Amino acid sequence: MLAAPASAEEVVNVYTTREVGLAKPLFDAFAEKTGVKVNAVFVKDGLAERVKAEGAASPADLLMTVDIGNLMDLVDQGVTQPVTSDVLTKAIPANLRGTDGSWFALSMRARVAYASKDRVKLSAITYEDFADPKWKGEVCIRSGKHPYNVALVAALIVHNGEAKAEEWLKGVKANLARKAAGGDRDVARDILGDLCDIGLANSYYVGLMRSGKGGPDQEKWAQAINVILPTFQNGGTHVNISGAAVAKSSPNKANAVKLLEYLVSPEAQAIYAQANYEYPVVPGAPIDPIIAAFGPLKVDQVDLVAVAKARKAATDLIDKVGFDN
Repeated sequence: MLAAPASAEEVVNVYTTREVGLAKPLFDAFAEKTGVKVNAVFVKDGLAERVKAEGAASPADLLMTVDIGNLMDLVDQGVTQPVTSDVLTKAIPANLRGTDGSWFALSMRARVAYASKDRVKLSAITYEDFADPKWKGEVCIRSGKHPYNVALVAALIVHNGEAKAEEWLKGVKANLARKAAGGDRDVARDILGDLCDIGLANSYYVGLMRSGKGGPDQEKWAQAINVILPTFQNGGTHVNISGAAVAKSSPNKANAVKLLEYLVSPEAQAIYAQANYEYPVVPGAPIDPIIAAFGPLKVDQVDLVAVAKARKAATDLIDKVGFDN
């Protein structure tokens, strides 16, 4: 249960690498429910460095970021502290939080297949299948060195080992219809343009495109694709997360934990789903209809900390095979 409303003077200071506007509905709802004001500061780059530089005088209470690697960087650089909360432990599955309470996932995005509605008849695919020569000249993807793809390759390493991950990278590179570049939405654009038939991209972009929030052109791109939830041959669908950790020198730690607990409440998880087209981390929480239409998400159970630790090896392999060249 959330605590009773606090006094109007109470605050919680959030440093976030996500645009503040994306989380504003959540912060506003939290303030209305608890009386705790949220002061949010957008930190585009160098979040850990900023908190380190501020030292013990840092006003930061909660650090919010996207990508498990970025979240683990905060923990590894010593700018966070573990917290204990029965609410968080019960709400968030064990594979989506630190075993010591040092970090917590708040929402998920899946790395999915975009496939041409007209030219591809598929109901299932594995990530490993993208290296199959049958897709030669038909695959579109953004830079291999983008964090979304680095995390996917890192997960492949955890599942299959470095040698097989290298083979996969070589296979996918051989199948590319164009240089690995652009953004995830460009995959849908290029499928519509018949440049490629299939690609890998994030799930939430489909929500942004199909909802019309990206404009009429992007609606057309999204109408040209079907979305398939791939799985690893020995696992589930790869997800990355947005998440948060309590800052090491938090001056308002109780309020930081209170905000974290609110962010995994059914109300907040529904706001995440509606505002950002992300998957909730709390089982059974509502999913936006556009995203729910993809079918049931079987989240890969691989250790996300292991994925974060494999990022260096993944980046080295991406460079070794010249994936982006």
